[in-house]
Amino acid sequence: MKNINKKVFGSFFIIALIFTSCKESEFLEEINPNAITEATFWQSQKQFNAALTTVYGALQFQAISGGHLAYEFVRGDIAGTEPWYRPLAFRNLAYNDGTYYVTDKWNQLYIGIFRANQVIEKIQNADASIIFSGDSKKEIEAQARFLRAFFYFELVHNYGKAIIHTKVPGAGEFSKPTSTMVEVNEQVIIPDLEFARANLPQIWNGDDLGRVTWGAATSLLGKVKLFDKKWAEAESLFWDVIDSGVYSLTPDILDNFTDANEYNQESIFEVAYSSDLVPGVSGNAVDDTPSFSGAEATALATEVGQLSFGAFNTVLASYYLHEMLIYDEVDPNNNINNGNSQSKRLTATIAPRNGEGLYYEVPFMDKPGWGFGQSAYVKKHSNWYHLEAEPPNNRSGINFRHIRYADVLLMYAEAVLENSGDYMKAISYIDMVRSRAGVVKLSDYMANNGGMIPELHKSIQVHGPRTFTAVNSTSVMTHLRKVERAIELCFEGHRWKDLVRWGIVKEQFSQLASDEQWREMNKNTIFAQPPLLIYERIRPDFVVANQTYNSAQHDYFPIPTGEVETNNNIN
Repeated sequence: MKNINKKVFGSFFIIALIFTSCKESEFLEEINPNAITEATFWQSQKQFNAALTTVYGALQFQAISGGHLAYEFVRGDIAGTEPWYRPLAFRNLAYNDGTYYVTDKWNQLYIGIFRANQVIEKIQNADASIIFSGDSKKEIEAQARFLRAFFYFELVHNYGKAIIHTKVPGAGEFSKPTSTMVEVNEQVIIPDLEFARANLPQIWNGDDLGRVTWGAATSLLGKVKLFDKKWAEAESLFWDVIDSGVYSLTPDILDNFTDANEYNQESIFEVAYSSDLVPGVSGNAVDDTPSFSGAEATALATEVGQLSFGAFNTVLASYYLHEMLIYDEVDPNNNINNGNSQSKRLTATIAPRNGEGLYYEVPFMDKPGWGFGQSAYVKKHSNWYHLEAEPPNNRSGINFRHIRYADVLLMYAEAVLENSGDYMKAISYIDMVRSRAGVVKLSDYMANNGGMIPELHKSIQVHGPRTFTAVNSTSVMTHLRKVERAIELCFEGHRWKDLVRWGIVKEQFSQLASDEQWREMNKNTIFAQPPLLIYERIRPDFVVANQTYNSAQHDYFPIPTGEVETNNNIN
């Protein structure tokens, strides 16, 4: 990891300006009593918590939880972009080992790992005279180990492998070979999460709100087991979270994507941002420069918000996602939608031309947009709900939720299907998510359609009237994969990882490219027509990606070229 030495070196400033070395002390011949050094730091619980704060701070990096996630959002089946935007290389799978996001995400994750390793390594040998109140010593280590596990999880599921560092590298220790996903899981991620699960509280209160918890560790460990196809273990871990009674779905799904109800009952692992702290600093700024404070804000709202309202609409809802949300059928017996014809889930997620209510505090279509093939914009993570426009300088204070309870319910349903095939049990947990969204439950579809459920992933516009299918473990899994996780969790960093682990990237791209071609051939008859109200052109989101995609080449990013060039142990 020699290519990130300067960034890692810079992170020392966040902890302690920089620890003074012996040679520097000898050269100066006098020790500044006010300077923070290796000998004077790591001497109190407060100092360990200060160091731990820098590990949390790494979560704010834009490639981990902020605006640069736009490059990840456009890779799957739920989003597109325009040719004048940089994410097009990721939409068309035309990136390489030197492309920005590929290198930035690797570097930023390793900064987080470096910071976590400092805390974990130093706390092992903390002086006995240091007073840690109660269980705080184990809790500090558990938080650092959870965060290290999360950073490594992101590495192996973005790059397919990682270089294992479980201590602060010394001279000559940066150059190490890569380890496989299995090795990283066994040597780092699982032991770290098991330790965190055993030593973290279920909840934090007061000023500690927002720290990682037992629920976060248990949920992420369940996700590791799910991805590793250890179905029974995953099911058991997710059930522990559900059965704990700590979490529940928010009455309004929108509460998970605004700054008004953060750290709510659905939040399991959330990254803090603020638009008030460090005013004037761009939300794209990070804190890895010596003597520099990061923005504490996120640039994600500017990436997804609409151009007419001070943003860039870099990420656009795919026609696939748009149509599924349009047909997210409102349950007339569920009053959560307040009489609206569009579901609360649609309203919280995308902005179609015929949207209901206000958008950036004006009625829909009071400003231009929704033209040139852009049928729907992304609402999730933007400030559409309370501002007239996105704030200048790419600043937003909306927290990013990496894990929320709805995700756990859907992963539990998946584990049940894979482990026992009990599709009725799986449906009951899928229906919890659908009921909160105010849409018709799968069990109600079954009751009214001879035990069958609709194939909601198939385009009515392209393929004609809605078809229904018999309920079994296969059809429910198809619904879970292609409908429920897609529309409930879109633009939350899960979709590409899901498609890859299920092995259905090509299947999805092929179908959506075919739908795209049909729309292009029939554009003169479908322009300005429901359900999508497309104008002027058919946006080409999937034709190139479908032709380009190769599982061995594109499922995971390549190891960044700078790492390969400076690390002699990488083949």
